[in-house]
Amino acid sequence: MAMDVQTILFEFFGGLGIFLLGIKYMGEGLQKTAGDRLRDILDKTTSNPILGVIAGMVVTVLIQSSSGTTVLTVGLVNAGFMTLRQAIGVIMGANIGTTVTAFIIGIELGDYALPIIAVGCFLIFFFTNQKVTAIGQAIFGFGALFFGLTLMSNGMAPLSDLDWFHQLTLDMSSNRFLGLLVGTMFTVIVQSSSATIGILQGLFAEGAIDLHAALPVLFGDNVGTTITAILASLGASVAARRAAFTHVIFNLIGASLFLVFLGVFTKLVVLLQDQFHLNPEMTLAFAHGSFNIANTLIQFPFIALLAWLVTKLIPGEDITVEYKPQHLDPIFIQQSSTLALDQAKAEIIRMGEYASMGLEATNSYLVTQRKKHSELAMQVEGALNNLDQKITDYLVNISAGSLSEIESARHTALMDSVRDIERIGDHFENIIELIDYKIANKVDLTEQAQAELNHMFALTIATVKQAIDALDQIDRDKAYDVIRKESEIDQMERTLRKRHIVRMNKGQCTGSAGIVFVDIISNLERIGDHAVNIAEEVLGD
Repeated sequence: MAMDVQTILFEFFGGLGIFLLGIKYMGEGLQKTAGDRLRDILDKTTSNPILGVIAGMVVTVLIQSSSGTTVLTVGLVNAGFMTLRQAIGVIMGANIGTTVTAFIIGIELGDYALPIIAVGCFLIFFFTNQKVTAIGQAIFGFGALFFGLTLMSNGMAPLSDLDWFHQLTLDMSSNRFLGLLVGTMFTVIVQSSSATIGILQGLFAEGAIDLHAALPVLFGDNVGTTITAILASLGASVAARRAAFTHVIFNLIGASLFLVFLGVFTKLVVLLQDQFHLNPEMTLAFAHGSFNIANTLIQFPFIALLAWLVTKLIPGEDITVEYKPQHLDPIFIQQSSTLALDQAKAEIIRMGEYASMGLEATNSYLVTQRKKHSELAMQVEGALNNLDQKITDYLVNISAGSLSEIESARHTALMDSVRDIERIGDHFENIIELIDYKIANKVDLTEQAQAELNHMFALTIATVKQAIDALDQIDRDKAYDVIRKESEIDQMERTLRKRHIVRMNKGQCTGSAGIVFVDIISNLERIGDHAVNIAEEVLGD
């Protein structure tokens, strides 16, 4: 009997591992095949909740993970790409999109799993074209999914003969809340509702569990999958935490409603099974799809109410980094080049304020080592990159028209300033990476070195802010002050290098600490150079 238990455990957990690997590879392959533009799909198709639902479905089908789509959505809300109401629509669509995996499982392809894996491996290993290898990855994942299911099914087959398991299924049939709890907890552990639903389909196919017991477990699987988004939102903005919590509330409400009307829903599933002659796996796939579609239809009219509820449950002022430009209206390009340049300048000033925010967050990360500061800095850096592209495109469109000599000079100055601000973001990103290295390798800086870095940070941040103010107000006095401050930064960098060498010679700091210290002050000095470039554009105006 001990050997039988070992076989059951080995086949079940080995099959589960291969199944999860298959889901991962299939999702990654599909994502690469479609092009890595998932954020753009969500960003451009969420102007209203209906489009948000469709976008959530499409992206979830592409990456084969509702949790993945929800995490991506939480990130977009955190970055200011998406409002909470738009995010709720995407989350609803993700719940529908994830049912595709259950339908795939319902297709009886277990006998062909190994040849499918072989085809996928052939495409991966014998072709160098990235598109072909991505397709091979998706095919390999597809085959691995079915091979894992076959192994799990073999492992689960003897369960129906075990007294304790038989008793558990009887308890779940009589106590629907127990089934809900079992489904929730198992999905929280496995971190994949597709995997737990696949297991449930296998048990149902083996006759180890009846439909009345399986459906509450199915609802629990949907509740359990929300844990991934909750984990992704920890330490994120208030808006991101609200989006993640919306996922929990949405699935909890749906599961509660369907538990109340479990008898009616069970009859509907049996009717579908009889009408379409569904096999057991496909029966649960239809149940899963019907549940998520019906849940979305029921709650869709209450999106505003859901948004209000989570806002009340998770209070607080939300600070998000808005990636999208706010001033670049194309209509000004057609009306007046001067007005269009004013709009571009307003957006550049906003971009400069973000650069200052990112520098301050980077300094805070150095002092506190709290992840929320590095995450804010990296969000700002992402916003700077996006604004750089959008503002540059806008300025290029302006230059397509006829510009006066003054407008042309102003256009060039703005184009250069955009690039300098974007480069400031690159440098504080470098500093973030250095701090990450410092933390990961337990590199300690002396108190003197830490104080010197804080002093140089303060001077650099003040210089960048003054450069942006000078550009905003076309203030020559402030521009000259920026040049003076930058000379101080250069002198400080030289002085701090010498002090660092003295500390090294005295054995007060390690080589690793020295590398981190020198590289940070070098990046700060370069940021000062970009601030001067902006000031010089003002002086040349």
